[in-house]
Amino acid sequence: MTPILDVCNLGIKFGGLQALDDFNVQVANREIVGLIGPNGAGKTTVFNLLTNVYSPSRGTIHLTGKSTKGKSTHEVTQFGIARTFQNIRLFKNVSVLENVMTAFHNAMDYSMFSAILRLPSYRKQEKAARKLALELLDVFDLREMADTLAGSLPYGAQRKLEIARALATNPKVLLLDEPAAGMNPSETSELMMTIKDIRDKFDIAIILIEHDMNLVMGICERILVLNYGLIIAQGKPEEIKNNPIVIEAYLGQQRGE
Repeated sequence: MTPILDVCNLGIKFGGLQALDDFNVQVANREIVGLIGPNGAGKTTVFNLLTNVYSPSRGTIHLTGKSTKGKSTHEVTQFGIARTFQNIRLFKNVSVLENVMTAFHNAMDYSMFSAILRLPSYRKQEKAARKLALELLDVFDLREMADTLAGSLPYGAQRKLEIARALATNPKVLLLDEPAAGMNPSETSELMMTIKDIRDKFDIAIILIEHDMNLVMGICERILVLNYGLIIAQGKPEEIKNNPIVIEAYLGQQRGE
């Protein structure tokens, strides 16, 4: 089966430092893939390359068979790769609903003139965007907070809102950068179920960076392990958990914490 995301021989240098080298991954639709490794291993660099925040020194990225080369970060999002960030990036001084609706605006085709005069074309598209945004908030049990300022939400709810906003761009691949960071065990357990529900409801592939091994082992169907910019292992969760190279490079540290 043709992968929805095909990354081949991806690499990047910062000055003389090889931050990532020969990174290869093929992700099927509806697959949940984990990307783990020590701090500084190159995980977030991978996400920055996939979204064209960085331009690779070598290698290719194809989404549904089409290259992302030369596209801006904004265009990559429209193309079908959405992401969240390790440090939450919400519009904290506007409402929860407005945060999600901002993601729909790129797909709208009314003019500024229509928006200023609130012409029928503007009102129709805004109404449709509002309806879709509220439906997304329902997925994350956030509808009752729709009119709340995003910055006043509890930390776990802010995490969920950021994922909802990413989904509003209608991605084919969703990149989650440490989605459980700062969450308590109860919130993390709820997040695990939510990620599975997202995959099934939206029919998308998910790649996640995460240090919480209970979450990674509990929901990922395949895991890639990075160390010093290189893939040192990949396989099913049970294979990764028992891999001596991975234990020495990373999991041993986790167990010692």
